Amino acid sequence: MNDPRPTGSAAARPLPGFAEFVCLMAITIGLVALSIDNLLPAFGPIAEDFGIQDGNRMQMLIYVFMIAFGLMQIVYGPLADSFGRRPVLIGGLGIYAIGTIMAIFADSYEHLLVARFVQGLGAAAPRVLTMAITRDCFEGREMARVMSFVMMVFIILPVFAPASGSLILALANWHMIFVSTLVLAIAIVCWYLLRMPETLHPEYRHKLSVRRIARDIKTTVTNRQTLGYSTVMGMMFGCLMAYIGSAQQIFETEVYGLGAWFPLVFGMIAACMSFSSFINARLVRKLGMHKISHVALFIMTISSLINVLIALGFDGHPPLPVFGIGLTATLFCFSLTMPNFNSLAMEPVGAIAGTASSMIGVYSTLIGVIAGGIIGLQFNGTVTPLLVGYFFLGLIGIVIVGITERGKFCRATH
Repeated sequence: MNDPRPTGSAAARPLPGFAEFVCLMAITIGLVALSIDNLLPAFGPIAEDFGIQDGNRMQMLIYVFMIAFGLMQIVYGPLADSFGRRPVLIGGLGIYAIGTIMAIFADSYEHLLVARFVQGLGAAAPRVLTMAITRDCFEGREMARVMSFVMMVFIILPVFAPASGSLILALANWHMIFVSTLVLAIAIVCWYLLRMPETLHPEYRHKLSVRRIARDIKTTVTNRQTLGYSTVMGMMFGCLMAYIGSAQQIFETEVYGLGAWFPLVFGMIAACMSFSSFINARLVRKLGMHKISHVALFIMTISSLINVLIALGFDGHPPLPVFGIGLTATLFCFSLTMPNFNSLAMEPVGAIAGTASSMIGVYSTLIGVIAGGIIGLQFNGTVTPLLVGYFFLGLIGIVIVGITERGKFCRATH
């Protein structure tokens, strides 16, 4: 299925060209990243408005969103396998819009947390459906290539997200940050209605039944490759969640005190991650998913250990250039693992891509939120908890990959 042309009832409208397809998938899933990253500069004003004294408590705006995001994915997949990708995605974006409107008018921190939870419920749809749509149209190394381009654009968006959040704060209040994401959600819905056909093949459409969903879930969780790579993907996602959760405290306020320069540093690191995804897209056809992701995982873990030793030598406050370079190297390798691990997890379950994407999403997201939350909430005014967490998550990831592949790292793939 390397030629992404829908069949059956969708045949009358072909898919957009490759570049537009990648951009649409990336912006759709990028809505999730923007919903997190462009809010980071607003932590201070929100805390001031609602009288929040504990900086760690502000991280709950991230973790509440991600918990709802993780849990709701199990709903969208089976619905998408029964009713198609487009209507379910548009319905999820509608829920996201409701949560965003609630956030715009939130009058207390507790109400804002509820609004973020509703936002997360809706944001789960883009995560599940972009994976399912891509799997509908591509497989194997081609899917990994597409996912790398998607991840590249997906990561470029957060490069500008904190800066856009800061710009909005300079012109208005934090409520307008939610207005901007509401406008983007509406634009995505219009783009799908105008350009994207249904990609679910008619023979893969299932009736919505508890028995069928249970069977598909069993198929997903009992597949060794899918379960193994979903687990290690959750560990990698935990690295990202820990970084996002504590980035504002590390760069803007408590460790390096960059203030208004925080978005620039955050964006530079994200740009390097995006470049890494571009490299993966260029190399994955030649080298394969296993070799790239396994080598990157080893290098990431070793670089994390080096970063820990350096941080301990500076009592948890290494010079900003040293910390920035070390963290960037680690996250560069991180970006070489995620699209490949995701493709390897999805590869054996193409016939149930919607439900499988849901299960993989729920499982890996909850692992990531729990692991990242534990690490992020250990923040103590130094960078040490973040770096130690990276090392242990990488080490666990290596063990899980070894178990999944029965000790055969970097094996050749089709």
